[in-house]
Amino acid sequence: MQYDFVNAPDRTHTNSVKWDVKSGELPMWIADMDFKTAPEITAAMKDKIALGAFGYEFPKDDYFNAVADWYETEHNHRPENKWMIFTTGVVPAISSIVRRISHIGDNVLVQEPVYNIFYNSILNNGRHVLSSDLQFDGEKYEVDWQDLEQKLAEPLTTLMIFCNPHNPVGKVWTAEEVQRIVDLCHKHHVTLLSDEIHGDLIRKGPDYTPAFAVEGPAKHNVVSLVSPSKTFNVAALHAATTIVPDDNLRDMVSRGLNSDEVAEHNLLAIPATIAAYKKGHDWLKDLKAQLNENFDYATKFIQDKIPAVKVIPGTATYLMWIDVHEITTDSQKLVDFIRQETGLIVSAGSIYRSDGHDFIRINLAYPLEMVKDGLSRLAEGIGKYSK
Repeated sequence: MQYDFVNAPDRTHTNSVKWDVKSGELPMWIADMDFKTAPEITAAMKDKIALGAFGYEFPKDDYFNAVADWYETEHNHRPENKWMIFTTGVVPAISSIVRRISHIGDNVLVQEPVYNIFYNSILNNGRHVLSSDLQFDGEKYEVDWQDLEQKLAEPLTTLMIFCNPHNPVGKVWTAEEVQRIVDLCHKHHVTLLSDEIHGDLIRKGPDYTPAFAVEGPAKHNVVSLVSPSKTFNVAALHAATTIVPDDNLRDMVSRGLNSDEVAEHNLLAIPATIAAYKKGHDWLKDLKAQLNENFDYATKFIQDKIPAVKVIPGTATYLMWIDVHEITTDSQKLVDFIRQETGLIVSAGSIYRSDGHDFIRINLAYPLEMVKDGLSRLAEGIGKYSK
């Protein structure tokens, strides 16, 4: 490999949320990576700091061209520059759009189990969570299309938050599924807000389809949110892009982002994002190779050493979704026990709702030796819990 995915930076005592842990603990929960970001991004940041002047700025064509070029090269779909708005992050944008596009008391539809922060954006703004749960057949998750349409048709459903690709189950929606979901939203006058923060992290198989790439009149009902934060491990950069093809909807979204003061960048957001999208292709290729090695190792280890649990196959994200229902239906109790006994910290699937109480989520974006350590602790903890 051209880049270093063997040596993890020491982030203890650095204000890291993830590494604010006790001595000997291993945090494999929150979705950030323990790899250094692409050196091309670091170099762009250093150049910016070396200027020594940090006055007011705004994103220009070089920023939006970099985003568009990246999506054309990596995903074969190019958004128009005029569709794009800079924002300080995917989650702030979601909350702002919930406030601007829906009304207090409305339903905001999700597909549980799903990223737990969606619930904060919905409930904290006085809206109701309405879920069309994904259906699990013991091997994979699928959409209940009849239930989805029924809930989109409810008069109070005005917005759907779509996790594309899906966190935590790692599902990459097919182009046909994305089109069908968007068409159903359009049919029932529901705006689709597509969180695509994991879109670059398709480890193998068919690529994901951005919502802005759908065909037909439904294209006027979609908002895509993209960011380099997960792809390049730059979450603290606070940089994302809102992509809205329709002029009227984009004006509404833009007004909300500006009113909520979440459309202004920090001094490093623009140069770092441009560097990521212009020079990060090879780094991402190496990252995916390392993640695939980690996932292959973890899958075999769990099959051989922890046969009571089962890995749910997924081709997106660096997060593994593990079925633990043969051990417990209280995943929170299980992860608390594992942490107490081994120091390994993983996510309880229950926070994602629906059938999440039968699952745990583990982050595998680490050097392989750390993955091996984490899995050994997982086996130890589950072994003790089962006795």
